[in-house]
Amino acid sequence: MPLGSEPPQLLKQRLLYKGRKFNFEVNSLRLPNKAEGDWECIRHPGGALVIPVTTDGKLVLVKQYRFTVQRRLYEFPAGTVELGEEPMETVQREVQEETGYTSENWKKLGEFFLAPGYSDEVIYAFLATEATPVENPPEQDEDEDIETVLMTPQEVESAIYAGDIADSKSISSFLLARPLLFD
Repeated sequence: MPLGSEPPQLLKQRLLYKGRKFNFEVNSLRLPNKAEGDWECIRHPGGALVIPVTTDGKLVLVKQYRFTVQRRLYEFPAGTVELGEEPMETVQREVQEETGYTSENWKKLGEFFLAPGYSDEVIYAFLATEATPVENPPEQDEDEDIETVLMTPQEVESAIYAGDIADSKSISSFLLARPLLFD
């Protein structure tokens, strides 16, 4: 077992909310250092994100309304990994639904925890090159308010440093893709 990977001892678990995308629980734990207490946790099946790159080198983003922050955010297309679905399937579905683009060239960039202080959600990041519009894109979900935006890698990087792109999963994934986007 790797250093620091000793699991805590579960003393009691309480499910406070079971939702369609995640569960919220409180766990009474004894940590490896013998400290005991209650810790809240959002249990999430994971998310998958793709950075689509068009044939002319533009990155495909979405400008999406997010009710939690009450504004529209620039993000790369992403979605929740559905039960029985692989992360690659998730991004292939989501990029078409959210942007109307597709690709035949996919590369896994990596994976990372979104907010490990209170959630077990993992983001699986991918790059899709030579992305092209599909002839008949699927309908967006009823609750989605999404606009497709094309930007150069330089514009995305400038928008990140200017604070115009503030979505952590998009910023982290861009960092993973950066060596492949800039010559």
